[in-house]
Amino acid sequence: MEQETEAYVSKAAALMACVLMTLSYVGILYAPTLILRLPPPASLKHYLIRRFICAAISSIISLIFSALILPWQAAVFPLFLTSLMYAGSMVLKSLLLLNSWTTDMNNSGGLSLGCIKIVLWSLRAQMFAVASNILAWRNFVVAPLTEELVFRACMIPLLLCGGFKINTIIFLCPVFFSLAHLNHLMEIYSAQNFSLLKASMIVGLQLGYTVVFGWYASFLFIRTGHLAAPLIAHIFCNYMGLPVVFARNRGLVSVAFVAGMVAFLWLLFPITRPDLYNDRTNNCRCLHGYCSWN
Repeated sequence: MEQETEAYVSKAAALMACVLMTLSYVGILYAPTLILRLPPPASLKHYLIRRFICAAISSIISLIFSALILPWQAAVFPLFLTSLMYAGSMVLKSLLLLNSWTTDMNNSGGLSLGCIKIVLWSLRAQMFAVASNILAWRNFVVAPLTEELVFRACMIPLLLCGGFKINTIIFLCPVFFSLAHLNHLMEIYSAQNFSLLKASMIVGLQLGYTVVFGWYASFLFIRTGHLAAPLIAHIFCNYMGLPVVFARNRGLVSVAFVAGMVAFLWLLFPITRPDLYNDRTNNCRCLHGYCSWN
């Protein structure tokens, strides 16, 4: 008699996910003309290339979507942990947004249906602007996914199999990740009017930031055993940029930053406990047993 496997996702959620992935696979084929507003392809070759790219993007989205549904805690917990480092940034954004809404309501005579429609229309326009921005696709989809696949999913298991200790890998792997960003030197050098000093300072700051983030991403990958954890953190950090430490005439921002960092350090190990992401760690073989942090 056939036995049903233990369910980690409800049948309704699994079916809905399959429906959404099906719609995504077909619908994205029409994205170049409907969303990106690109002209029709000039030839069959260009048409097929465009279809190949759309199919690849759809496959990547489905892969990420599946990864987020199955180990939901591998996405939610690291995202919450990462957001604590940006408490100051989020408080500042909230204050600026509140001031903007207050100004709009005062100009329109208070809260009204027309004001709500304007806000919703503005959000819709921003979403379409992001969806049609090739740099947004690079920063929030292509770069995080490819970098995490290469520098975490491929390199870390290889280093573990090579006999390197976990602490060594956490500090070593980001060095490769940081050096891969040296290709921006010539772009920045040209943008800074060929000033080597300015370009070196900017690249140095970027390399330092990527090393620190690489430590954190490697830590998340080894602790959780899931690629979704560093991937979500990577996308969030790319969106937020550098954390805001202080803002003029807004002391609350600095207080929020300090409180967020204290909470981040306090929860760093408890919220990344391997047993939160794998309830069978006693017999777990992922990463050759290293997910148990032994």
